[in-house]
Amino acid sequence: MHREPTPYPPIEPYRTGHLQVSDLHRVYFEECGNPDGKPALFVHGGPGGGIEPEHRQLFDPERYRIVLFDQRGCGQSTPHAELRENTTWDLVADMERLREHLGVDQWLLFGGSWGSTLSLAYAVRHPANVSEMVLRGIFLLRQDEIDWFYQDGAGRFFPEEWAAYLAPIPPEERRDMVSAYYKRLTSPDAEVRRGAAMAWSIWEGSTSTLLADPAKIRQAGDDTFADAFARIECHYFLNKGFFETDGYLLEQAGRYRDIPATIVQGRYDMVCPVKSAWDLAGVWPKATLAVIDDAGHAYSEPGTLKALIKATDTYAAQHKLSSR
Repeated sequence: MHREPTPYPPIEPYRTGHLQVSDLHRVYFEECGNPDGKPALFVHGGPGGGIEPEHRQLFDPERYRIVLFDQRGCGQSTPHAELRENTTWDLVADMERLREHLGVDQWLLFGGSWGSTLSLAYAVRHPANVSEMVLRGIFLLRQDEIDWFYQDGAGRFFPEEWAAYLAPIPPEERRDMVSAYYKRLTSPDAEVRRGAAMAWSIWEGSTSTLLADPAKIRQAGDDTFADAFARIECHYFLNKGFFETDGYLLEQAGRYRDIPATIVQGRYDMVCPVKSAWDLAGVWPKATLAVIDDAGHAYSEPGTLKALIKATDTYAAQHKLSSR
């Protein structure tokens, strides 16, 4: 029977744990669905965003072995909001450690926004370990993408929200907003850090959907969430994603070009404009690009959600379940 793509019912993990990935960091992970199913790794956004129970519902629990993890410094990973030993390549190494720890040969990578960045970085280093990719809201972490959202671009569409984002930074420091925020997000003054984290996080929460979503704005304004989200994002963006060159992920397309992929992109994504998805699809022969005309950045918008679940259903249908 044909099934219209909608989120699967809520499920609980059958296994949870923490993996010690360095002397400093412990990474939280969970497994859901069918232990004998097609392995899939959900790669959350941010960096610093963390996983949510709803992320489990993007995969058919009867056909997928669903693995989710909180990246260093966020969610249930410890220590919270820690910037030391926290780089893109540390996270790629964590993903590979987790794959080995769980005894997975190959897995599908599902990532949106920063999750697309990190999934691509993993595929550059470990292409043989990736069966397929489902990516959304493409972010290649090029300087012009950072400038668009944090320096000059998206704020022209959201002047009221932009004014609130500018507010913690004195006018004389606004020529480099990422550096100005980093100074405050790493301040020894807890109130300075808190104010900067709230403003940074709420700016993104206010602009992530085609129509404003009060629930997303409330989540962005949660103290604990904002602390990790803002500090870790700003740390990564100040360091240009820890990539060797500005266009690194496109330059390395030869490493992942043979991996089948589905790219889902909101036409009116103000956080990660559609140009990046277009550029990525242009260097990836086995990637299919679906542009959703009535969507912004969030995975939860109806058209985007439908396309993402259609993609995971399609890849599940191509996989033969093992039997014990």
